[in-house]
Amino acid sequence: MKIQYYNRELGKLEEEKVYGDGAVKWMYQTTSGRILTRLLIRPLVSVFYGYLQSLGFSKFKIPGFIEQFEIKMDEYLPEEGRPESDPYSSFNKFFIRRFKDGKRNFEKKPECMPAFSEARYFAYESMNDSETIPVKGKYLGAKALLNSSKWESTFEGGPLLLARLCPVDYHRFHYPDSGKVLDYYKVAGKLHSVNPIALKEFADVFSDNVREVTILETENFGKLAYVEVGAMMVGKIVQSGDLKDFKRGDEKGYFLFGGSTVIVLGEKGKWIPDNDLLEYTKKGIETYQKIGSKIATKC
Repeated sequence: MKIQYYNRELGKLEEEKVYGDGAVKWMYQTTSGRILTRLLIRPLVSVFYGYLQSLGFSKFKIPGFIEQFEIKMDEYLPEEGRPESDPYSSFNKFFIRRFKDGKRNFEKKPECMPAFSEARYFAYESMNDSETIPVKGKYLGAKALLNSSKWESTFEGGPLLLARLCPVDYHRFHYPDSGKVLDYYKVAGKLHSVNPIALKEFADVFSDNVREVTILETENFGKLAYVEVGAMMVGKIVQSGDLKDFKRGDEKGYFLFGGSTVIVLGEKGKWIPDNDLLEYTKKGIETYQKIGSKIATKC
C-alpha cells in the first residue's frame, strides 16, 4: 500500500517514506501480526519503548534516520547546551528538536487560522456519520473523540482538522490562536498505530486510543477542542505550554518518540478549512502543511 499526500508548498503529489513500513503491514495485515499487536497496543509497552529512546545509546541511530528520510537539519537547533558537532544526547532529544528562529512563521491575519502542527492533514467542513475518509465519521465525531457529555454538543457537526505526524516530522504542537483554556482532561485507551495501513484495518483508532483533550476559548474562532492522540510506541504526550492563557503560535506541547495525531474540532459555522484541503480529503489524500501557514478561515 503506497501512501501519497499532496505537498501544498510544492504543489504536487509525493509518496511517503514510511518508518517501519514492513512491521506495520505485518502487525495489521497478517494473523500472526495481529496476535502480537494485542500486546503492543498496551500503554506500558509503548512507554517502555519510549524510555529506551531517551537513553544515551539511542543517539547512534540518528545519522541513519536523517539520511534515510532526508531531514533538513540546517532548519533545526541542537539540544540546549550541546555543540553542532554532537547536537543530541539521545534519539528522543533529536525527535523533539526545535526549529531555528525564522524557519517557520505563524499566519498573523486574525481571520486566518494557522496550521498547529507540521503534518499531513485531512479536513472536514462538517463532521458527520456519512464521512468515510479516513474512517467512518462516527469515529471522528465529537461524542467518540471527546468522551465528555459536557462538551460533545458544543462541537457536534462542526469543522474538523486531523493532523497526522510521522516519525520524521517536527513533533511539537502549537496553539492556532490566542485565548484561554476552559478545560483539560485525559481519556484512557489503547495505543494502536495511526498509520493509514492501521486505519484501514481498525476504523476506531482515534476514538479508542489514549487522548488528551483541551477545550480552548479563542479570540477569532470560538471554542476549539484540541485533542492529542497517543499512538503505538509514543513514549509520552507532554503538555509543555501554559494550560491557562496562551498566544497564537505558542508551543502547547510535544510527543516523545513515535508518530501521532492532533485533532482540532470547532463549533458549527465558526470557521471553515481551506478549500484545497477539503477537496483532497474527499479524494482520500492528505495535504502536507508546514506549521504556521494558513489552513482555515473564520466564517
